[in-house]
Amino acid sequence: MKRERVRTLLEEVAAGRATIDQALAQLDSAPVESLGFATIDHHRALRSGFPEVVFGEGKTIEHTITICAHLAAKGDGFLVTRTNDAQRAALAAAYPTAKINSLARTVSLAGAASASPGSAAKSALIVTAGTSDLPVAEEAAETLIALGFAPARLTDVGVAGIHRLLSQHDALRDAAVVIVVAGMDGALPSVVGGLVRVPVIAVPTSIGYGASFQGLSALLAMLNSCAAGVVVCNIDNGFGAAMAAARILAPN
Repeated sequence: MKRERVRTLLEEVAAGRATIDQALAQLDSAPVESLGFATIDHHRALRSGFPEVVFGEGKTIEHTITICAHLAAKGDGFLVTRTNDAQRAALAAAYPTAKINSLARTVSLAGAASASPGSAAKSALIVTAGTSDLPVAEEAAETLIALGFAPARLTDVGVAGIHRLLSQHDALRDAAVVIVVAGMDGALPSVVGGLVRVPVIAVPTSIGYGASFQGLSALLAMLNSCAAGVVVCNIDNGFGAAMAAARILAPN
């Protein structure tokens, strides 16, 4: 149950439009639900602002659908990351209003009390070094959208043509937090970190030739950034970057 729903429920009781017993009926469900193969934390949204996110990779279609059904039944919607084609097809059939992003490999269903996009005065800017980094960047974008934010994007502005980035000073200036997604040499976050005064979250991707070691080279470059205020997520972890950005943007 999201905090917004609890707040609305308490306001209904205070205004006399709902009884205490009616409120208790919505609040007294156990916070943890065991499905045998999975255990769902239904009160995670109340604590952290968004329901438990489903990591699709490695899950069967049946398990994915079952978990999502139990999440959706609570009225808070769901977000599934790292889905495959079969999972996306099954979720689309089960939830026709769900948003499918094949590039991001995400499926999301809006809840009954979803936050309005753009609820923050300033939002996140997602910057990608190259087009090959888009799947990770889109995972970050879809996560932020599910959390109620409206992220902006700068695509294909890597250091190989740095003038493309330097021409976007307005977008960089207007952001409250910048997520920078890059593979190869992983240099872009350092450049962005030297241009902005807001937090920079770097995400190395597994894109690159052999000596990039599936993103390890970019990860080490970002960890050794000489720009102040750059923090680093794990390789290909667009979801983690978005969750960190959301905590920075959250009003409370």
